[in-house]
Amino acid sequence: MNMTSEVKEMVCVAKGPKNGPAPIPEEGKWVQAKEIKDISGLTHGVGWCAPQQGACKLTLNVKNGIIEEALVEVLGCTGMTHSAAMASEILPGKTILEALNTDLVCDAINVAMRELFLQIVYGRTQTAFSEGGLPIGAGLEDLGKGFRSVVGTMYGTNAKGARYLEMAEGYVKRIALDENDEIIGYEFVQLGIMMDLIEKGMDAGDALKKASGTYGRFQDAARTINPRHQ
Repeated sequence: MNMTSEVKEMVCVAKGPKNGPAPIPEEGKWVQAKEIKDISGLTHGVGWCAPQQGACKLTLNVKNGIIEEALVEVLGCTGMTHSAAMASEILPGKTILEALNTDLVCDAINVAMRELFLQIVYGRTQTAFSEGGLPIGAGLEDLGKGFRSVVGTMYGTNAKGARYLEMAEGYVKRIALDENDEIIGYEFVQLGIMMDLIEKGMDAGDALKKASGTYGRFQDAARTINPRHQ
């Protein structure tokens, strides 16, 4: 190791106690993390692209420093979906340090990776106090039945009011209005469940009926409207 002449001429002074790093909570244990392999945990984070057009929610399940599971959910940019497809192949198997320094193509996914890295190495994971953490596959629990992301899409104008397009339950088919034209409920279809039923051989029309439901006082509507066409 090269040293400047000033350092070479200095008197050597002994160091005091070596306490090591402060322990962080990891999967029900307190760990003095000194190397990447000392890091474990499952957590979520959100990133955004430079023009703030799109966003990414990233879920990583890290075991002994290695990303064993990655869920990449993106919103707002069509090109981002292709970047997410690549990221789902790129991330698993990498250490979190490798992943931090890998170009994941999309700004939003890169920012999400940065935010997750900080959470994980500082012991701020969702599983910090869960003994043993969560098994590989736990990330899919965020998606629920049909493995579809939970997406809310609402639109409104001052002139015409609000339009519910996609709710937690699924794709909104009709909005229920009362006598004052105020929203009192909606009819929805759970697309993931519908597709599962069709895949199992059910007639598409029957699958649509079985996967449909209503929320709120839909049955009391004075009238209903299609939020996409009315």
